[in-house]
Amino acid sequence: MNWLKISTVVLCFLLAPAARAQNGNADFKSPNQVNEWKPNPNNTVILEEISSAVGSSALNNITNAEQIFCYQVTNKPENYNGYTLDGMAIVGFCGIINNQLKEMIVSELFMNPDNIIFDVTENCIIRPKIILRFVRGVDSTDVLLSSPCHAFAIFYGGKINAFNAKPAAQIIDALVDPLIKSKVDFASPALFNQLLPIGIAQTDEQKALLNKKNEPLRNWMTKQEEDSNSPRRSGWNKVNLKL
Repeated sequence: MNWLKISTVVLCFLLAPAARAQNGNADFKSPNQVNEWKPNPNNTVILEEISSAVGSSALNNITNAEQIFCYQVTNKPENYNGYTLDGMAIVGFCGIINNQLKEMIVSELFMNPDNIIFDVTENCIIRPKIILRFVRGVDSTDVLLSSPCHAFAIFYGGKINAFNAKPAAQIIDALVDPLIKSKVDFASPALFNQLLPIGIAQTDEQKALLNKKNEPLRNWMTKQEEDSNSPRRSGWNKVNLKL
């Protein structure tokens, strides 16, 4: 692929223009022109190798993320006592990723078999650049993007799974470079009391959204309650006396 040098950065995290790929199936220019990216209709399912390694809970946070936060990170220096993320030093905050860009990332890095090599280990060391935190509810999955050793790693539940993304080098660089240039100093939300994990709906629109989200849970709990009220004739604590 031939790409033009990225010359400008847009803080809304839709990256600056780059040339269209001459060969390849991504057609991803840059995040600020992500609307010109056309998804491959054949790439609609998470690759089996990723799914089996990572697990459904981690992937659910990614595919159904409600917010995606970007952090620039680096290897933690010795005696470092600043803020960390997944054991790496946080250099800065590089914004909130919109849903359209999320769809591109998922499609190209998680669904496109041409962009991942599962059976070859590159002779290079992963260099952390940015971490995308995919948040759903109070759970989250972190995705680390590495360059120039092009790879991504998924952090969830204390497990780390890394994947060789050498064929997606241009895509990763087109994401990483402008996001890093647009970063600002990291400010701890906890320090500023900006964390509200309990979540309270404040508008009618938010209440309607909350009601829709909780409907499957209510139905499940109702079914559980009905089942618990049904008479049982067997089980570890039941004795069926045949009198």
